[in-house]
Amino acid sequence: MLTTLGQIAASVAVLANAVIYGTDACAALIMRSSYRKLDDATLTRVAGWGHYYGDRRMPPFGIGGVVGTAVTLVLAIAAGHTGAAIGAGIALVALLSWLAFYARVAKPVNTVQKEAARTGVIPANARALQDKWDSILGFRVGLQAIALAGLLAALALL
Repeated sequence: MLTTLGQIAASVAVLANAVIYGTDACAALIMRSSYRKLDDATLTRVAGWGHYYGDRRMPPFGIGGVVGTAVTLVLAIAAGHTGAAIGAGIALVALLSWLAFYARVAKPVNTVQKEAARTGVIPANARALQDKWDSILGFRVGLQAIALAGLLAALALL
């Protein structure tokens, strides 16, 4: 029973984190290069409205991914599946690290860009703000990939 519940939790966590991973990967592979071709006002409006909708629609996936990962870890430990617990533990550390990067770097930029998009007042440091946001994309994609790998390992080992 614990194993089955762990598999369900891990599956939910994989699906939720896959949305975040895909979004970050798209930003790193496509959006970053596209934004470099835009003037500061257009960049800020496009990014700002993207963050406006993203900050409203993405939290259920982030929360679901972290909670699903934590539940997977607890159930793997309770079921005595050491390998699965290690995979889920690695995933949880990666996700918490991702959250720290997001909270310290990306979220403050999101806030400024959303306000700029809503008001039409483009900050003088618009390009620097986007550069700061872009500077952690590699870490965010890598941490989500680690989390997904850990979760898939946990799922396979449960």
